[in-house]
This record gives sequence, C-alpha cells and structure tokens, in this order.
Amino acid sequence: MIKMTDIVPQGAIVHQVRSTTREEVVVELVDALIAAGGADASIRDDLVKRVLDRERKGSTGFGKGVAVPHVKHPGVKRMAAAIGLSSRGIDFSSLDRQPVFSVVLLMSPEQKPEEHLQAMEIIFKNLSKENFRRFLRQAQSVDDVRGLLEEADQQHLIG
Repeated sequence: MIKMTDIVPQGAIVHQVRSTTREEVVVELVDALIAAGGADASIRDDLVKRVLDRERKGSTGFGKGVAVPHVKHPGVKRMAAAIGLSSRGIDFSSLDRQPVFSVVLLMSPEQKPEEHLQAMEIIFKNLSKENFRRFLRQAQSVDDVRGLLEEADQQHLIG
C-alpha cells in the first residue's frame, strides 16, 4: 500500500512557492524534487518539458484549488512527489477556472505504470476530501504539511 509519506521525500515540500505561473511552479517543484533526491539533475529539463507538454494537452488543475501535474519518465528511478502551496493562487487553467493553491507534482518511473496509478489514486483520494484540502491550504509550515500527510496515511490504514 502506497502512503503519502512514502512518496513525498523530506525537502520536497515547498510551503510557499515563489512562482506565480503554472510553468514556474512546475520548474520550482521539479527542482525541489531533484534537490530532495527524487530525480537526477541531468533529466531536469526533460522532466519540466514533459510535465508542461502534458499540461498543454489538458490541465491537471481539477478544481477546488488543487492541481496534480504528473509525468512518467525512463530516467526516474523511484516514484516521488513534491507539494507546493501558494497563498496567492496560480492560474492552472483549471476545469472550474478557479486559482490553484495546492500543487502535488508526481514523477514516476516509466516502466512502473501500475505504481503511478496507485500513487495518483491515493493523491486524489486525499485531495478529494474537503478537510484535507483546507488543512493543506492553511498549513503554516513544512512540518504542518508533513503532519497532515502522516495523519492522512493513518486514516487510510484505518478506513
């Protein structure tokens, strides 16, 4: 069973993104994942390109202030996600045309599509809960976000 705390490495939570556009946020979160050991710096530009290509085909901003950009890449060794929060809100061309305040960027090994689907399922399961979204948006620190992920994992194990 995949847990949120397993896929979000230490250092891959950006409590307040500096970015103000979808493109900048993707770059900032890819950089955070690379810095946290989630991917090798040599594939950075290709990761950014693939995520943005995916966004142009259809926004991953699915409404309610949340976006989940994602990519499968042959150079990614293990699944990892970064979380970025914005108090200002970012235009992600979301389905509901509302700004995005919470972004979860998922990178997965291309050769493990079933793991990618499981991770997307657990991310969406949590982001579909109003309380989870609200607490994520109100988080005051990286530790608050980490605590929320731990709590979500515990609830997932219970029910």
